Amino acid sequence: MSPTEERWRQAILPVKTSIQHAIRSLDQASIKIVMVVNEAGELEGTISDGDIRRGLLKGLDLSSPIASVIHRNALVVTPEMGRDVVLQLMGANKIQQIPIVNELRQVVGVHLWDEITTLPARSNLMIIMAGGMGTRLRPYTETCPKPLLPVAGKPMLEHIIERAKLEGFSHFVLAVHYLGHMIQSHFGNGGQLGVQIDYLNEKSPLGTAGALGLLSPRPGAPFVVTNGDVITDIHYGELLDFHIRHNAMATMAVRMHEWQHPFGVVQTRGIEIVGFEEKPVARSHINAGVYALEPDALNLLSQDAHCDMPTLFERLQAKAMRTVAYPMHEPWLDVGRPDDLNRANTENSN
Repeated sequence: MSPTEERWRQAILPVKTSIQHAIRSLDQASIKIVMVVNEAGELEGTISDGDIRRGLLKGLDLSSPIASVIHRNALVVTPEMGRDVVLQLMGANKIQQIPIVNELRQVVGVHLWDEITTLPARSNLMIIMAGGMGTRLRPYTETCPKPLLPVAGKPMLEHIIERAKLEGFSHFVLAVHYLGHMIQSHFGNGGQLGVQIDYLNEKSPLGTAGALGLLSPRPGAPFVVTNGDVITDIHYGELLDFHIRHNAMATMAVRMHEWQHPFGVVQTRGIEIVGFEEKPVARSHINAGVYALEPDALNLLSQDAHCDMPTLFERLQAKAMRTVAYPMHEPWLDVGRPDDLNRANTENSN
């Protein structure tokens, strides 16, 4: 049991206990609230030091039951709720703790402001695919590899590494091919960015997954993979946590793409007109180019053999291994064309 889990478990009290017991629990758990549950284990509410003081001012004593001081409309969250949403709820409601409850309203944890605002270090590997030719970005990429093209004054790759570093990642592997020596010369071993950087050198282009077959030794834990031309505010750590929580072999970040038909659509059955739809909007999930994988997923790759990530997912599915989608809503841009590069510089200039 982790120290945090031990603390919040100490802070769970039955509804029939006394104020004196609640005070003792507040002192021992040191999370500034206790969580009160009924006989079915369901959360009835929370009690803070302030709730107890107000009860004592109303004439209650230490032997009084806690039922009359319970804050019964306590804000709670589910285990699936993301860190950003939890932070917003805690900040908007000026609270330092928020219980986590399951679908049965049983307490399964607690978010503490001091801990949720301090991201833990992650030993998991992050691999960045940076070997592409960038043909659609010519002439910019004739003398510079695409991941080194500047966005708001620094290379795209640097944005990705710094974003992941904020998420607690510190060990990166860059898969390089086209003008890869320029990338290695620029980043070196990562010391200037305060991280460790290693390299996979592709002898020929291996696609968006093929370079993973070059990993030696193989990772001993789940790892994150991202394309080197994706600028996004995605939380890589939350993607990894989602992947682990859902016991997946491979997880793909996806985002909703909407496309509006430029014309009114006529619906027919044979030659009969059965309906009209004026410029309908089609919605679909698209691959965002960011993934989380289990080490065993690498068993389906051959060394120095080309493979794109969708193909790897199809191979996993054919083996009845679980692949899941991670819906993302954060800003995202695949910098594949000159217009995309201009947009990235405009949007990241502030």
